[in-house]
Amino acid sequence: MRLRFRPVDTSFYDLFTESAGHLVRGVALLAEMLSDTADHDNVAARMREAEHAADETTHSIVKKVNSTFVTPFDREDIYALGSGLDDIMDSMDEVVDQILVYEVKVLPPELSEQVDVLQRCAELTAAAMPKLQSMKELEEYWIEINRLENQGDKNHRRILAKLFSGEFKAMEVLKLKDIVESLEDAIDGFEKVANIVEQLAVKES
Repeated sequence: MRLRFRPVDTSFYDLFTESAGHLVRGVALLAEMLSDTADHDNVAARMREAEHAADETTHSIVKKVNSTFVTPFDREDIYALGSGLDDIMDSMDEVVDQILVYEVKVLPPELSEQVDVLQRCAELTAAAMPKLQSMKELEEYWIEINRLENQGDKNHRRILAKLFSGEFKAMEVLKLKDIVESLEDAIDGFEKVANIVEQLAVKES
């Protein structure tokens, strides 16, 4: 059995929890962006602020790794987890930016199903991050994230089928497909983070 000194400093866990909290904020803004009455410029501006705050947290994680002699788990895993959380925020920011710059006025209602998946993923991830310190009660988290990612894949295929059904004009299809793919990237990002957590739990067990 591998014995390992585990530092009592909780700052890494606090930073991961903070990073996941940014995702909860980001998906709330994304949901607002998809509403019929959204002020796209205003929501996009607030999303840029949220994405910048998420970047600052990621930079703090990297800085903490580089300045800490004994880390709670392997440095490459800390980098991977921090980067994975940041990538999700980038994907959600991309969706909001695409809606803004493409000047999309009407979005297929099915997109809200993907945002529902993202909201649940964000909530689960935010609840899981503090548990990294004990590495307990995490299995249900990654199992449920995997289930949600599978649901997201099914939604993704149905949405694409609708886009290419002839209901939309060619230019609208191109714009909407970019948005749909960015939503899928965000959902996939949550599964990637869950996989990293699962690998960490196996290593630390």
